[in-house]
Amino acid sequence: MEKENCCGGGCGYELKIGRPAPDFEAEIYHEDDTKKVKLSDYKGKWVILFFYPADFTFVCPTELGDLADKYEELKKLNAEVLSVSTDTVFVHKAWHEDSDTIKKIKFPMVADPTHEVSYKYGVLIEEEGLALRGTFIINPDGILKTIEVHDNGIGRSSDELLRTLQAAQFVHEHGDQVCPANWKPGADTLKPGLDLVGKL
Repeated sequence: MEKENCCGGGCGYELKIGRPAPDFEAEIYHEDDTKKVKLSDYKGKWVILFFYPADFTFVCPTELGDLADKYEELKKLNAEVLSVSTDTVFVHKAWHEDSDTIKKIKFPMVADPTHEVSYKYGVLIEEEGLALRGTFIINPDGILKTIEVHDNGIGRSSDELLRTLQAAQFVHEHGDQVCPANWKPGADTLKPGLDLVGKL
């Protein structure tokens, strides 16, 4: 019997916060070259898996361009971005060469033409062969820390992604504290305990 994952699909993989993120091997387009990588190759770094429906579309370049503008800031936080669509590496290359917005991308672009990666992460729209807009933050130990999945008509914000990563890193480093709504680095955090009950 298939297990239901927390994205609502029956992908056969148990996708849960606080559990290991499903490993995969896939081809990437990166720095005008292609090669195969595994998710586990990035152990020791924070990984942002950024699924989107397809190259040569409309909302996708606005998201990817926005993310490209934040890439250096994310790298300074020991994070790697892996964008993922069901296109091939050759389509990634063609889009990178054709679009001024996509030319800004310096992070690896994962090709998922077999749909294996999208399936494992519960974002595959099987009848269309496309992925939903899914964002997954994975910690340096390979543990899944956040899941965000959007309808494909709703674009994401790299500012909020950066804030979420910063909060995840703070909690990772300070296990006795938690980050309240809209927390940003330097703001007050909370230390859970009975003395806070009913006082917030």
